[in-house]
Amino acid sequence: MSRRASAPGSGPEAALGHPRAPGGPLGHPRVHRRRTDSTNDRARELALAGAPHGTLVTAAEQTAGRGRQGRRWSAPAGSALLMSLLLRSQPTEDGEQLAPLLPLIAALAVCDVAGDAARIKWPNDVVVERDDDLAKLAGILTEGRPQEGWAIVGIGLNVAVRIDELPSELHDSAATLGLPSAEIEPTLELLLEALARRLGEPAETTLRAWRARDALVGRAVTWSGGAGVAEGIDGAGRLVVALDGGGRVTLDAGEVHLGRPPGG
Repeated sequence: MSRRASAPGSGPEAALGHPRAPGGPLGHPRVHRRRTDSTNDRARELALAGAPHGTLVTAAEQTAGRGRQGRRWSAPAGSALLMSLLLRSQPTEDGEQLAPLLPLIAALAVCDVAGDAARIKWPNDVVVERDDDLAKLAGILTEGRPQEGWAIVGIGLNVAVRIDELPSELHDSAATLGLPSAEIEPTLELLLEALARRLGEPAETTLRAWRARDALVGRAVTWSGGAGVAEGIDGAGRLVVALDGGGRVTLDAGEVHLGRPPGG
C-alpha cells in the first residue's frame, strides 16, 4: 500500500536501535482512547508503571497534544494518526542506552509511509514543499529518561485531515495525506512496520536516508542565535549551518526558520 503526501489543494556501523532491547513486535500491548489529553503523557505513565517495550498508546482525539517547545498539536477528531510508542533498552558497555538519532529515525519512518514527496525539516518535522515554503504533514516529539533506559516516540500524522477544518492560522502551513479516515488504522500498521525496520538499521544507513530527505539543505535559515545557510547534518544528527558572517556553527537543539532575518 503506497502513500503520497500532498499539500492542501493539490561513521560507525553500530545499530541505531535499542541495544539488547526486549523482543516482541512494536504496538503490543496497545491502549486506545477515543479522547485523551496527550498520548505522550499516557505513554509516560505506562512507562513509569513498568509497561513493556513496544507498548503503544493511540487516540482519536487529543485535547492537549503538544509538539516541540510546548507547541500545541491540533487536528479534528478522527482525522489524524495520534500515537506514542514506548521503547526500552538495556545499557551497553559504553553506557549508551537509547539511540541518539531516535528523532531522525522516527521522521524517516513517517516519510517511508508518506511517500516520495515527504521531506524532513530538522530536527523532526515531516513536511512537503509548497512553492518556496514548507507545509507540515507530521510532527514528532521524543521524550524519556535515558538513565532508566526508556523513551517515548510521539507522532502526529495528518492522514485524513481536511485543511479547511483546521484553525485558519494553520491553513497555509499544514499538509495532509488526503486519505479517508478509514485509512488511519492501515497507516498505523505501515508506520509501526517502518519504525521496526528503521530502528534496526546501522547509523550510516540512517544518516544517508535522512540526508536524502533533508528539506533545509542549501536554504537560508534563522534561529535565535543567528542566521546562515543550512549545510545538512553531521554524524550525530546535528544541523550544520554556514554563518552569514563566515564560519560554521553546529546546532544540536532548537528551532530554525526559513528565510533571512528582517533587513538581511
